[in-house]
Amino acid sequence: MNLLTRPLAEVETAASPGESSPGEIAVIQKNLDSSLRFGFLIHDVSRLRRIVVDRALKPLGLTRSQWWVLAFLSRRDGMTQTALAADLDLTKVAIGGLIDRMETAGFVERRADERDARARRVYLTRAGQKLVSTIRESVDAVEADILAAVTEDELDAGAAVLVKIKGRLLELVGGDAEGAQEMDS
Repeated sequence: MNLLTRPLAEVETAASPGESSPGEIAVIQKNLDSSLRFGFLIHDVSRLRRIVVDRALKPLGLTRSQWWVLAFLSRRDGMTQTALAADLDLTKVAIGGLIDRMETAGFVERRADERDARARRVYLTRAGQKLVSTIRESVDAVEADILAAVTEDELDAGAAVLVKIKGRLLELVGGDAEGAQEMDS
């Protein structure tokens, strides 16, 4: 039984399938079951990370949707509402209401697109930029805690695998995914 086929409570690290040796990295056999479990593991890690980050940012009075908008704009300020909706997997109506509330709070502002009169671009305000800095400080502390038990080599190896998988997924979605932009952070 390999790492991905064991219940989480029983997960041990192992040097090779069937061999158990604490402190060593598990070798995961490449088959459909472990591939499915790998997908669930990625989802669970992402979901749990969001919960931990939500808790850390709760004192700032931000919802997950709000801090995600700020995070995306901090990387690509001036996104169109349509691209922001696609990247956040929200409808145009939902992103419109969210941006309305954030604009009222003074974190973002909309401006007309200079090349397309129908499009509206969303920009961080100074208050939004300051809030992004505060968010980054909180998230940096959370990330350090999350990754405390992971070595740099393990993190580099894991990141390399995820970047490779992401590259393949981007190839598979091709031109069908609005806003499927690769982010280098």
